[in-house]
Amino acid sequence: MSLSALWAMWELELRRLRHDRLELYTRAVQPLLWIGVFGPIMGSIRAIPTGGVPYTSFITPGVLIQSTTFVSIFYGLTIVWERESGILKKLLVTPASRASLVVGRAMAAGVRAIFQALVIVPIALLVGVRFYPNPLYLLGALGVIFLSSGGFAALSMLVASFLKTRERFMGIGQALTFPLFFASNALYPVAMMPRALQVFAQVNPMSYVVDAVRSLTITGNVSQLGLDLLAILAFDLVMFAIASVSFRRIIE
Repeated sequence: MSLSALWAMWELELRRLRHDRLELYTRAVQPLLWIGVFGPIMGSIRAIPTGGVPYTSFITPGVLIQSTTFVSIFYGLTIVWERESGILKKLLVTPASRASLVVGRAMAAGVRAIFQALVIVPIALLVGVRFYPNPLYLLGALGVIFLSSGGFAALSMLVASFLKTRERFMGIGQALTFPLFFASNALYPVAMMPRALQVFAQVNPMSYVVDAVRSLTITGNVSQLGLDLLAILAFDLVMFAIASVSFRRIIE
């Protein structure tokens, strides 16, 4: 694993963000509607048990993860474009291994996801969401977002290896993100789901990401954080391994 290759990918993403930040702002519109409209309306009904946490605060970590996961899943569009432009072929002649290239590109999505989160958090504060008052926990939540975004970006790279056009990828990207979001604990406790969805939620990586971020930013209860981090790491390693194997297929 080449650290220089990883840093080169992250630096490239930082340069892109510096020159074009419009996407970060436009992607904040949907979370604003979830937190500013959907949360207060559903919270007024008081039909969903949240353990004493205001409903808007309860869904804020899930909405945050949905937004950053969108960033990661649709990172595959960049891969498709770079394949069409020939950039990916040039990367193969570099001394870096395929695993370094895959992990570097995937974790570059984590860099973008962190900046996306930093746009959404102030919006949540303005709406009235009360975060757990521990700066270290907030930094930990950003670390979880960075780590998990790499796995979802690797998943998008795997999908990109089978889809040759950006138009096809757009549809598949949404088909991946929304089931992960609604079949997780982002909007409601897993116990409220039908039995089949409860089983799926147990293997849904987004459930563990949301649970980790919620414990760090809202409740402050980190008793299950170790299990969440273990599940996220396992998801990342599996996605990195599969995407590395399929990387040459992306080029072809």
